[in-house]
Formats: sequence, C-alpha cells, structure tokens
Amino acid sequence: MSHTPAASESPATQGALRERKRVRTRRAIRKAAYDLFDKHGYEGTRVDQIAEAAEVSTSTVFRYFPTKEDIVLASDDNPFLEAALRARPEQETPLAALREAMRESMLAEHATPEAKAEIFRRMRLVSTVPALRARLPETMAITSEHLTRALADRTGHPPEGLELRVFVGAVVGGFREALMYWSEQGMHEDLRDVVDRALDVLENDLAV
Repeated sequence: MSHTPAASESPATQGALRERKRVRTRRAIRKAAYDLFDKHGYEGTRVDQIAEAAEVSTSTVFRYFPTKEDIVLASDDNPFLEAALRARPEQETPLAALREAMRESMLAEHATPEAKAEIFRRMRLVSTVPALRARLPETMAITSEHLTRALADRTGHPPEGLELRVFVGAVVGGFREALMYWSEQGMHEDLRDVVDRALDVLENDLAV
C-alpha cells in the first residue's frame, strides 16, 4: 500500500515541510542569482537565466521575489528579529534589548563562512549597483516596521509617535551603515563587533 504523507501528517507538520521547501527554493534562487551576477554582472543577468540556473520556472522566481532587486535586498530575518526583541527581558532598555535581539536573530545567521560570503556578495552589489542602492531605504523600512511594532508594545510609545520613529530610524540607519562599512572594509572584522560599535555610538554619542 502506498503511503500518502498528506493524509497522515498533521497540519503543523505539513506547514513545516512547506516552510522548509520555501526556504530551500529561496536559497537556490539566490545562489543561482549571485553566481550569475559574478559572471555577467547584475545588469547583464536576466531573471529567466536565474530561473534556469536554479532549476525553477520564471514565474516561481517572481513568486518568491517580485523584482530582480528583491533577490538581493529582501530579508528573511525580520520576523525572527521581531520575535527575538519581544522575548527580551522587560528590564532591559530598548537599545540593550535590540542589541541582543540582533545578535540572536540576524547576526547569528551570518556566523558561518557560507553566510558571511553571501552577505558580503549582497553588500558588494548594494554598494556598486545604483538600482539596488536606490531600493535599500524601502527594504530597511520593512525592518523598521517590525521593530516599531515590537517596541511600541514594549515601551508603550505609540507606533506613530515621533520619539519611537526617531529611535527606530537611528537604529536601522546605524545597522545599514555598519553593514556598508563592514563590506567596504573587506569583511575582515566580525560583523557582530561592527554592529556593536554602531550601537555604541547611539548609546554614547561620539564620546571616545
């Protein structure tokens, strides 16, 4: 008798399998894209070429990444960052909680050599391709939305309030500049240390 997984697996198990497949597909598309960008340049690479290299259809690429820019810029880390921030102890200051949440959710994912290489390729593209640099603020705004939701609940500040908007904007801007600095300096430093230094500036002003 043949086994039918859909009939025997729980909805939670089926959901987990779908999510793993989604992650594998996104990673395959990204890897194919980066390899082609290295060979032909960003502008010289078409989406149909990426699809062929990833062994998926062009429509599948667009289902996961609505534009070619999204292949480079779209982040999978934002929901994990928000969850990590919400899980931090209540007694921590917002900046301290954010520092630890970034370490747990985002920077830990970049600790392996493969992940470091991917983020370096990503930041190199962002720093050299005008179309990607132009879209970066839009991408970072999505991160800001996740942080604003969590911090509004954590602090009681209204999400549309000036104080929270300024705080989140400063943190996200600092993180963006830390990534740019890290890639421009050749990725030699530990990314977590670079982000810590960026957050130190926000905490201590420019005091030496």
